[in-house]
Amino acid sequence: MENEITLKRFIEVRRDLGYTQAEFAKLLGLSSTTADIERGRTKLSGKVVMELLKQFKINPLWLFGSSDNQYLETSKTSVIPKVVTVDNSGNENMVLVNAKAAAGYPQNIQDTSWYEQLPAFDLPIPEFRNATYRGFQVEGDSMLPNLKPGEWVLARAVEHIDDVSPNKMYVVVLEDAVLVKKVEKRPNSNNITLVSLNETYPPYEIKPYQIQEIWQVSSRITFGEDATTEKGLLKQLKESMDELKSQLRHVKKV
Repeated sequence: MENEITLKRFIEVRRDLGYTQAEFAKLLGLSSTTADIERGRTKLSGKVVMELLKQFKINPLWLFGSSDNQYLETSKTSVIPKVVTVDNSGNENMVLVNAKAAAGYPQNIQDTSWYEQLPAFDLPIPEFRNATYRGFQVEGDSMLPNLKPGEWVLARAVEHIDDVSPNKMYVVVLEDAVLVKKVEKRPNSNNITLVSLNETYPPYEIKPYQIQEIWQVSSRITFGEDATTEKGLLKQLKESMDELKSQLRHVKKV
């Protein structure tokens, strides 16, 4: 029989993830349910431990009671962009993800052909050349008053979860949603806390493995009614970039 702490933690993982015994068994490659494991009748196999590590970043040492860290170090959890696009010259494009496209972004995050439907442009500003950037349209009012619904943010790709700062805003791509939030890593917690600026939306916790990508918001752009088409959007984006370029020159002179 497995020791009591291992069984307790195995059950805790399943319940935290919200799976039934049958659903969890299917995910872990088991033939029936996890009932016998949870009752201590069946040994927790190496294959199951491997699947918990592979799919959910569960620390095997924690599972067997030898560590207090439920997940592997968050720095080992990569959140870099799954796909980047380039122009004919080989320069990275900045892809624009509007609110409608965002609904399918998490499911198509590694599908290179899916990105072809999205408008993209080259940003000829040195400050945007040394990193990967993406444009996202803000949906909802959870980040009021800083960001209004319909506005756009230009965001820089983040490589690791450990690189986030509680003082910045981020576009967080989960398994089923694209959110603009503040991101906090609270002491003595393996979870990540997503925080809205609008106080009517309470903070909530997620697991590190639920995050596919993180983008740090660097600029905000508001478009007018003419931006409802891709052509109009790109035209206004160019005008906004010219204005941003001018502002950057002014900052350098100061």
